[in-house]
Amino acid sequence: MNRMYFDNLDLSILTALSSNARTPYLEIARDNGVSGAAVHQRVQRLMANKVINGSHCCIEPTAVGFTVVAYLGINALPGTDVEKLAAELSKIDEITECHIVSGRFDIIAKLYARDNHDMLTIIRERTRQLQIASTETMVSFREAFTRPIPISND
Repeated sequence: MNRMYFDNLDLSILTALSSNARTPYLEIARDNGVSGAAVHQRVQRLMANKVINGSHCCIEPTAVGFTVVAYLGINALPGTDVEKLAAELSKIDEITECHIVSGRFDIIAKLYARDNHDMLTIIRERTRQLQIASTETMVSFREAFTRPIPISND
C-alpha cells in the first residue's frame, strides 16, 4: 500500500477518531468549520483507502472476569509453518493478539485469563497439540500506557 498524504481536515478526523472512535462527525465538522457531509465523505474515502479499517469497542477485561494478561513468547518446532501455527492460535479465544516476529521467538501472543490457574490451563492444555517447541510467559502487572500512532505527513 502506498503511503497517503493528508490535508488538515484528514489529520483532524484521524486524530479525533483515533482518540475516540465515537466522536460524532458533526463535532469534528464544527471544530473544522466544514459540514457534517464533508466529514462523512472524508471518512468514507479514508475507509476506502484502508487508512481507517474499523472502529473498536474497548471492553475492560477485569469487568468481564479476566484478571490476568500475559504475553507468550512462542518457539515453533523446526519445520513448522508459523503462519499455520498463528492460524491455530487464533482458535484460542483468550489469545487476542498474535504477531509473527524476528528475534528470540517466532511468535508473540497476548493472552487474557481469569486467573493464574486458568492461564496455566490455556498454555499447557490448549496449546499442547500445536507445533510448539517452547513458550516463555511474561505476565503483565499493569498497562503503563497505550496510545494511537502519531499521524502526520512527515
